[in-house]
Amino acid sequence: MDYDVVVVGAGPAGCLAAKYAAKNGAKTLIIEEHASIGSPVQCAGLLSTSAIRECEVVPDSGFHPITGAFVYAPDRRRIRISGGEIKAYVVDRRIFDRTLAENAIRSGADILMRTRAVGIDIGRGAHGRGRRRIIHVAIEGEPDVIEADVVIGADGIQSRIARWAGLDTPDTILSGAQVSTVYDFEDPEFVEIFPGSCAPGFFAWAIPYHGSARIGLAVRPGSGVEHGSAWAHLKRLIAEHPVVSEKCAPGIAGIAIGGIPISAPQQTAADGLLIVGDAAGQVKPTSGGGVYPGAVCAKIAGKIAADAVLEGDTSVRRLSEYDKLWRARIGRELAIGRRINEWMARLSDSEINRLVGVLDDDELLDLITRYGDMDHPSVVVRKLLMNRKSMGAFLKMVLGSD
Repeated sequence: MDYDVVVVGAGPAGCLAAKYAAKNGAKTLIIEEHASIGSPVQCAGLLSTSAIRECEVVPDSGFHPITGAFVYAPDRRRIRISGGEIKAYVVDRRIFDRTLAENAIRSGADILMRTRAVGIDIGRGAHGRGRRRIIHVAIEGEPDVIEADVVIGADGIQSRIARWAGLDTPDTILSGAQVSTVYDFEDPEFVEIFPGSCAPGFFAWAIPYHGSARIGLAVRPGSGVEHGSAWAHLKRLIAEHPVVSEKCAPGIAGIAIGGIPISAPQQTAADGLLIVGDAAGQVKPTSGGGVYPGAVCAKIAGKIAADAVLEGDTSVRRLSEYDKLWRARIGRELAIGRRINEWMARLSDSEINRLVGVLDDDELLDLITRYGDMDHPSVVVRKLLMNRKSMGAFLKMVLGSD
């Protein structure tokens, strides 16, 4: 098989990269190792309205709207953050991912299911097209070879494509666990967030979805996880947390376990190869959401790959344009998000209690409501730091004075 661009992985980033490669004139193939797109589910499915737009999908009745959030301190004090309008949607990721795959096919991409990449070489193509990527695959268990001018690795946090190309993979990966169950939400359009020692180094969540709930958390390596895995922390959250245990039903309808990368490698391009999405650590460190940044970067990757093929130059020098463009678009936001994540990870329960107390102020909550953005947290952080009241309160909290 002979293609201009081969995308490994049919998640949102992979499908969008393939869509944009095909739209820009490249003969494109997606290969997916699983038998069904969107499975297994390893995502909470809470997508910002910006993420939906970037994915070029129109919300329908299957999308559950979210208009706000309750943030609970470890001492049970809470703040209510409401935008008064739809800020995000909760989706069925299996249906969502399949929609993106269908959109890629409509744009001209081919797709092969149950096809696993088992190795990549650089060699001379069979039809005299110079140095190309030779992808060794197993199609339903049978060995085969696919030639490509550019390979795009969208194969997740343990990306084999990145390793085979000599690229680094994300150095900080959160461990996550989530269950589907029934939960007593005060408002079915509000998510609930629980920072603190219940989820060391990150936070726990309760997300409504058409009468059911997704209860989960993530933990950061080295942040109190000696007390157990993410799954152990989640079981403890459901059984013992003073808020969650009172509102969560005991039965479980489904379990999801996965990882969340919150750091991007120094380089995401090599000769004849690019990496996108979780493989490239293109995930928001403040929330763990990867669909929005992955979509932004995947569309850039697809176009750059197609342009490079049509120009006859797929060298790392040419493909590094992708690195420059995606970092110019979201690199600063990811860097600020990582600093926020690292700061929050160091806070004790008592410090989080004080932080929630600081933010429990009508003026500051109005500021957060007006400027809060799931995909661009730096905006509201800058506004808070410029506000005299919040800056003074933050300094008192950091310095430990009353």
